[in-house]
Amino acid sequence: MSLTPEFISIVGPTGTGKSALALDLIEDLRAIGINAEVINADAMQFYKGMDIGTAKQAVEERRGIRHHLIDWLEVTEESTAANYQEKAREKIAELKSHSILPIFVGGSMLYLASVLNTFEFPGRDEEIRAELEEDLIEFGPLEMHKRLDELDQVAASRIDPANGRRIVRALEIVMLTGKPFAASLPEQFESFAPNLQIGLNSERAHLVERLGKRVNLMWEKGLLTEVENLVGLGIRDSKTARQAIGYAQALKQIDGEISQEDAIAETIQLTSRYARRQMSWFRRDPRINWFDYQEPNLRTLVLEEVKSALGDRGSSL
Repeated sequence: MSLTPEFISIVGPTGTGKSALALDLIEDLRAIGINAEVINADAMQFYKGMDIGTAKQAVEERRGIRHHLIDWLEVTEESTAANYQEKAREKIAELKSHSILPIFVGGSMLYLASVLNTFEFPGRDEEIRAELEEDLIEFGPLEMHKRLDELDQVAASRIDPANGRRIVRALEIVMLTGKPFAASLPEQFESFAPNLQIGLNSERAHLVERLGKRVNLMWEKGLLTEVENLVGLGIRDSKTARQAIGYAQALKQIDGEISQEDAIAETIQLTSRYARRQMSWFRRDPRINWFDYQEPNLRTLVLEEVKSALGDRGSSL
């Protein structure tokens, strides 16, 4: 007999409607006596002021439902999965103590895995890291990615060659532990606590079209102005926020390196590639219960899945 979930997560590629579904689900759960709140699992939504480019729901769009771990970092602060794991697990315990069901919502793969699974992050070595970051500046991410590929092909295949920060971390772990970076990832799907995972996806062509429209809408809504404001808050000095898809391209447009048309096209391409990488990651997890976001009865089907997993919990609250 399966254990009653202590929390729920709604996962899947970017642009699949996870946030809207979470709000629908929470409203439906409250109607049957189960209180629930959102814990954000989108790493770029941690940052204050990064709203349009992350498709962050405005406060007035959240239907009065509390959202945790959103807007808790300045753009100059570094975001790490290890720090998120600590904060998120503290939040789970806090909500549980008040009989509130935590619902994680987002698609940041390693961040979610750090909470869902039982594993501890390898330590850090500031000297090795500083040396690698210097090499990153001198040689660039593509060359560093080749170096990682020579040491750990599995890790290299899972990390975007343009993501210098992730490449440096992978190299640091390999050099520090003498083991592949992949060995430090939660691959065995051993759950940290009983939980239910709901996954959203659909046919690839539909999602790609949907993502293209969303990126164009971001520029129409004023992404460029948002990024110009963030420049004054120090986004250029950030190790994490400045690399966010859309924000990096907007910065290049502001600097005159590319046109708006090219910035949008590049963002669409990178967003589509990121969605494909997310799906590749999530489909390896056999615990995820998948739903088609185009399903007309999606809300009802997901509620039934959750009610079945929770059993008679509603009567105990």
